[in-house]
Amino acid sequence: MKKILIIDDDIYIGDMLERLLTKNNYVVYRAYSGTEALYFLDNNQPDLILLDLMLPGMNGEEVLSKINGTPVIVVSAKSSVADKVSLLMNGAVDYVTKPFDNSELLARITVAFRNKIVTTDNAVMVFDDVSLDLMSHTVTVSGSTVHLTRTEFAILKLLMQNPEKAISKSVILDRISLDTPDCMESSLKVHISNIRNKLKKIGGKDYIETVWGIGFRMK
Repeated sequence: MKKILIIDDDIYIGDMLERLLTKNNYVVYRAYSGTEALYFLDNNQPDLILLDLMLPGMNGEEVLSKINGTPVIVVSAKSSVADKVSLLMNGAVDYVTKPFDNSELLARITVAFRNKIVTTDNAVMVFDDVSLDLMSHTVTVSGSTVHLTRTEFAILKLLMQNPEKAISKSVILDRISLDTPDCMESSLKVHISNIRNKLKKIGGKDYIETVWGIGFRMK
């Protein structure tokens, strides 16, 4: 069973979330402050975190910056686009505004688990039916090899390493600069388009989406 940590000091909302998640066969843990949450994470590894921003002491943004390796869905009353964009760019996989519809929240949790990357001991990254082998430098879709250029491989690797995040053009260019110093902003869209077309030709669907105003992420 998947384990979900709720970080929220609101007893009523926390209890409601716990009932909802338990009813849907999730194991639920609770933390009522950022400090308590980080202490829990030092000794436990949940599969997903639901994070409120208005916490006593350490706020949700600070907590988010200290979480590594666990997908986080922010659940907050803050509803401005600027807040949402900032949190998505800084590690959250999704953002749900309070008050929320229970069925929508459950759907977003399902999507977060579906998109979670799997890394094996053989350094093979997997997203949906796309596999990227870091050792052999090969990419396959449903077992069929996809021939990517060095630049395309570097871009896809970055996106697959951060499947829940929308990564901006500037971040992509900065992160892949050591591997592919020839990639420029003017050519980035072309490389992304080439990757999309090559993957879609075999898999029959899009694996990369454009997040308008932010960048790109695995779909």
